[in-house]
Amino acid sequence: MAKATPMVRQYLSIKQRYPDAVLFFRMGDFYEMFFEDAKVASRILEIALTSRNKKDEKPIPMCGVPHHAAQVYIGRLIEHGFKVAICEQVEDPAKAKGLVRRDVVRVVTPGVVLDTEILDAKSNNFLLAFCAQQDRYGLAHLDISTGTFKVTESDQFDAVLDECRRIQPPEVLAPRSDSEQSCTRALIGALKEASVTYLDEGAFDAKSARRRLLRQFNTHSLEGFGCDKWRVGICAAGALLRYVDETCPGDLGHVTRIVSYSLSDFMVIDETTRINLELFETVRTGSKRGSLFDVIDHTVTPMGGRKLRAWLQYPLLDVEQIRKRLDAVEEAREKLQARRSLRKALSGIYDLERLNGKIALDRCNARDLLSLNLSIKKLPEIRLLIDGYTGRLFSEIKEGWDDLSDIGNLIDEAICDDPPLTLHDGGIIRPGFDRQLDDLVRTSKEGKEWISRLESRERKATGINTLKVGFNKVFGYYIEVSKAHTKSVPAHYVRKQTLVGGERYVTDDLKTYESKVLGAEEKRARLEYELFCGVRKKVADSNCRIRKMADLIARLDVLVALAELAEQNGYTKPVVHENGSLFLKESRHPVVDKLMTVERFVPNTIQMDNTSRQVIIVTGPNMAGKSTVLRQVALLVLMAQIGSFVPAEEASIGIVDRIFTRVGASDNLAEGQSTFLVEM
Repeated sequence: MAKATPMVRQYLSIKQRYPDAVLFFRMGDFYEMFFEDAKVASRILEIALTSRNKKDEKPIPMCGVPHHAAQVYIGRLIEHGFKVAICEQVEDPAKAKGLVRRDVVRVVTPGVVLDTEILDAKSNNFLLAFCAQQDRYGLAHLDISTGTFKVTESDQFDAVLDECRRIQPPEVLAPRSDSEQSCTRALIGALKEASVTYLDEGAFDAKSARRRLLRQFNTHSLEGFGCDKWRVGICAAGALLRYVDETCPGDLGHVTRIVSYSLSDFMVIDETTRINLELFETVRTGSKRGSLFDVIDHTVTPMGGRKLRAWLQYPLLDVEQIRKRLDAVEEAREKLQARRSLRKALSGIYDLERLNGKIALDRCNARDLLSLNLSIKKLPEIRLLIDGYTGRLFSEIKEGWDDLSDIGNLIDEAICDDPPLTLHDGGIIRPGFDRQLDDLVRTSKEGKEWISRLESRERKATGINTLKVGFNKVFGYYIEVSKAHTKSVPAHYVRKQTLVGGERYVTDDLKTYESKVLGAEEKRARLEYELFCGVRKKVADSNCRIRKMADLIARLDVLVALAELAEQNGYTKPVVHENGSLFLKESRHPVVDKLMTVERFVPNTIQMDNTSRQVIIVTGPNMAGKSTVLRQVALLVLMAQIGSFVPAEEASIGIVDRIFTRVGASDNLAEGQSTFLVEM
């Protein structure tokens, strides 16, 4: 590469630091890719592959995408498991001496994604770190878009493996030195669709991992988070934080706590059971339609959808906690008008969790702040609507309520009603918020008004009716005269540019006002950006309050959604106990019952216990519904233990700590087709 241009040498030096990522190299209004990156990206993104220096013996392959549409292309690369390093111009080209300085500002990986255009609104996007030491296994997972951070540790590898499958991370971090260990290989094999990143041993060092966590949470001990004694779990959590810090530089201000949990705290649902029960997607098509989640999800906010998914992934074992949820759902079901009004108000709430994440990481624009403010304006109405609710969970929500009115007032005062998407071109800050900015806006306006009047004055003074005053970014303001009238141009006009059809001139007065206008606009844009950053910082300082309210709204949304589900489908409140018995009278499969349109679903009564009726053998011909009733019982137990009403006339359900399910792998219950029929 002896003949490489300075730009190519700059590209290669940056690419050398990010060999495992596709480098998006900013050049003007495009992100360019070169060499092998260009070949890979052009194929996946289905864009043209061209070349740079075509006359050279070895032209450089290249392709590019417009910067304003970059998120779409980044998303497609992420979906294919690639990492994307975003390289920006980090200095003003107008002030650069020689080549514009560029550097990578962030790396987007399958597990470190902030852009809502790429993410599923009702699913978390967890980055997972795994660590094994002396027959102890640690897991930590973080959704950087919401700030949800969890850690667990166990000596049961099979349980850890099931937990990894339950989390379904798009990216896994593991120690490079353990890449050939049997447990690591088993975990990677179990998460076939996940991208794997191996980190050096130092990332999982226990002391540095603990220090990193203490620094992140600004505390002297992890005891308050319940994980102080978890050596391997802390190693995984610390490695995860280091990786995020390297790929997404900035203050993770919205990651304010880590939730420690035991794998024995929740019902065990292994991968086989999750798939066969079709909790989130169907076996045959992989579609969400026809899954349990698709049928029971009546949430109206993104946070509520993610909360319901989490409840479904982690059914409770604590009877009191389940009863609190069931009581809240019952109360919401009984208050029909209040529930409808509440759901309508909740539907106006934006994704507070992910907005909070973007704000805390300095990745939001002015419109994001407006979305936050529109949500804040709904909070007093929602609080008023739940005033009449008396259940324990509703009381907890009311006790923790915060209208966030000070944040809303700040945004109201500072941000215009219709700001642009960009942050550096002005038009963001509301008039009256800052006196200095108002002075600059007035100066710019007066200068533009003088220039706009100049055209008519000069036409009268010169007698040239075709004279025009124009502007471009290269020459600034100018007076344009056609060739036919150049002899009538006054002596004080100074020629600036010659065109095919005319000449362009400037005058001393025009240059003076141009300087005022452009100087004022440049200062205005710079000041507006500084003011916006100040407002964003003040909002970010309240990220804990915003996140707390996002969680309360999510819980409220799920409770009233489950009430709506029960009301629409005639579900019954189950009696949950620890007596080791199960009774379901006239029970129905929640999915099949909902999707059957031609025939009537035939309900089933099931009775079992731990003594005399431990096993039931179900027989019958093909298409009789054997698989349906097996899944049906499991699903109703699961629904009851997340706090949902169930499709039955009567239900009495003893707590279940694990569900085992393996039925015909090819059936299609939603369409009423058995394994036999499908295979035939």
